[in-house]
Amino acid sequence: MSSFRILGGKSLKGEVKPQGAKNEALQILCAVLLSDDEIIIENIPDIKDVNLLIDLLRGMGVDILKVDDSTYKFQSKNIDLSYTKTPDFFQKSSKIRGSIMLMGPMVARFGVAYIAKPGGDKIGRRRVDTHFIGLQDLGASFNFEEKHSIFKVTAKKLKGKHILLDEASVTGTANIIMAASLADGETTIYNAACEPYLQQLCKMLKSMGAEIKGVGSNLLKINGVPSLSGTKHRILPDMIEIGSFIGLAAMTKSDIKIRDVSLENLGIIPKTFQRLGIKLNIKDDTIHIPSQEHYQIETFIDGSIMTISDAIWPGFSPDLLSIALVTSIQANGTVLIHQKMFESRLFFVDKLIDMGAQIILCDPHRATVIGLDRKIPLKGIKMSSPDIRAGVSLLIAALSADGESIIDNVDQIDRGYSNIDSRLRSLGADIERI
Repeated sequence: MSSFRILGGKSLKGEVKPQGAKNEALQILCAVLLSDDEIIIENIPDIKDVNLLIDLLRGMGVDILKVDDSTYKFQSKNIDLSYTKTPDFFQKSSKIRGSIMLMGPMVARFGVAYIAKPGGDKIGRRRVDTHFIGLQDLGASFNFEEKHSIFKVTAKKLKGKHILLDEASVTGTANIIMAASLADGETTIYNAACEPYLQQLCKMLKSMGAEIKGVGSNLLKINGVPSLSGTKHRILPDMIEIGSFIGLAAMTKSDIKIRDVSLENLGIIPKTFQRLGIKLNIKDDTIHIPSQEHYQIETFIDGSIMTISDAIWPGFSPDLLSIALVTSIQANGTVLIHQKMFESRLFFVDKLIDMGAQIILCDPHRATVIGLDRKIPLKGIKMSSPDIRAGVSLLIAALSADGESIIDNVDQIDRGYSNIDSRLRSLGADIERI
């Protein structure tokens, strides 16, 4: 298990280019199972969760060729379904939540799927009902072996149906879209998630021959086709990493340029950080965050305290609330951070309080941050990363703090951020992996 040793308090400077989007990559990689033709995927991030999913696909018999650092060729012509019933498959798939999206393509194309109860971040309850209810609506049946925490899903042939999702689940919507693309007849999905990464999945499937209408809305219509062909697809830059670098620049008084951000797909993210007082110079798909000695949190028009909360797209991503929270520590002003979706995601604030932050944890979903306005620097401490996003938030705090910090369990950070320590060193950070 790796740790980071950080000597904080240094301003950084330079340019970064965001990695490919983790959340898109997990969907796109599962979709390669829908065709036996060659599929080329570009801009795949070199991170633990994605690499583990690629390893699972290889174990299932997918022919995989690494073309360069971020480009792979996949061909799912000779799938070995017996591997999906092995302890090795269950053990690996239980480590990443994205593995549940193997279910839709497997049931649609092969009629059966075995899925371990998904793992991932420890951020509270993350139910999977939407996935199974949607596939049941398409005609699948499933059994849960409680002793081994294994789901078995079967279907002779999926059939299109009108589906009203009980929640706008991103991964649930992705699973149903992939399954419906090979089902008989028309499927409509109402209350569908519509994030840019889901739009990317639909774009890829359409290039493979799928018939999908309503992309970008919460009402999708999918006419199933007998088979899908190969394609070439490029993954978008990671919007969560872009937000992380914005927060990092503000907290450390750094001058950072983020290139190739795909601005049209960032939605409300830049505006939300601007409401925290962070200056952003945006030009030619580049975001420049100049060094700021002070940044002032806005209030609402009536003068009441600003609230930053998560919401389904096009609202603010829940993955960035931890970043917004830590960024507010050295702002001038007060903000209420409201994490609606996950009840354990704010529990890392005790470590920030130990560093000197003024934060009141109101309940599992809400925290009030009283900005220090750099009058009191954070101090370095020893801590542990509980999940991907909280881990990067603690890393940002450590980089801004006086003295040395140790962050244990940084494998969690590696799950979502590629070579983050070397990339930070290229900006001038004093960080060492130990």
